[in-house]
Amino acid sequence: MTRPAVTAVKKVASIGGGPIGAGWAAHFLARGYDVAGYVHSMAEEATYRKVLDTAWISLTALGLAPGASRERLTLTDNLETAVADAGFVQESAPERLDLKQTLYEKLGRIVPPGVVIASSTSGLMMTDIQALCPTPERTVIGHPFNPPYLLPLVEIIGGGKTSPEAVAWARDFYAHAGKAPLVMKKEIPGFVATRLQEALWREALHMVANGEATPEDIDIALMNGPAPRLAIQGQCMAFHVACGEGGMATNLDQFGPALKLPWTRLAAPELTKELRDRMVDGCNEMAAGRHFEDMAAERDRAIVGVLKAVKAARAGA
Repeated sequence: MTRPAVTAVKKVASIGGGPIGAGWAAHFLARGYDVAGYVHSMAEEATYRKVLDTAWISLTALGLAPGASRERLTLTDNLETAVADAGFVQESAPERLDLKQTLYEKLGRIVPPGVVIASSTSGLMMTDIQALCPTPERTVIGHPFNPPYLLPLVEIIGGGKTSPEAVAWARDFYAHAGKAPLVMKKEIPGFVATRLQEALWREALHMVANGEATPEDIDIALMNGPAPRLAIQGQCMAFHVACGEGGMATNLDQFGPALKLPWTRLAAPELTKELRDRMVDGCNEMAAGRHFEDMAAERDRAIVGVLKAVKAARAGA
């Protein structure tokens, strides 16, 4: 099936009125695309535009593409209008399999022929999502990291009926649109980054449940330990470089036996009311009454600084 060249795509449809759908819209607007945003109800418009307000500050600081403008957004509650003439569709509907299956049954009929449809799902499988879709060969997972307008990663994988060519097209399009695409080797729940994040999250919950650390202790440890290094080197390369000339071989030969020590507990802890309350109280204490929009803006300013610093470091500046 003929698809548009990735460089020929001028309009993107972003489906979903939540932070991910609106965040994707902000990203594509900042890259100079026309964007049709679909919301279930126009009553969501005010919240949608608040996400754009927050995102645009950071996107402007990072640098907008030629022609980038928020005026290129069309917001609608009509799905057919949103996808008409779109060269790419990014779906960010709620994480309910039945809802997505019904949605893809319709998208498969109304999205222009050949246009790739990508899902932002963070845990569902495309094989399941595309079950009712009449054109499943063009459906892929395009899972972002939040906020999607700042963090570059997009994890891509097709389903059982997806064409490999559609996966390759999505990879090339995301790269052209300023993302860092990662094509998965296999279809697995949670993809790569979310599974790694969840392992860290489970261990953090165990420590809070056992009274070994507070939420604040955990965040202090991460922000001042692994986090700055992980911005430059992933976990594998960090351990490789840490062991000097011997590299990863030295790491595994010396520390391999320690992998069997009961340091970590990968099984999820029981989410009791006590654990739930400890996590909520600990996070509220750290928030100290600040509104979530203020904290999101602070987060975004810091991420912009990190992205700029990493870019400069990699360029040898």
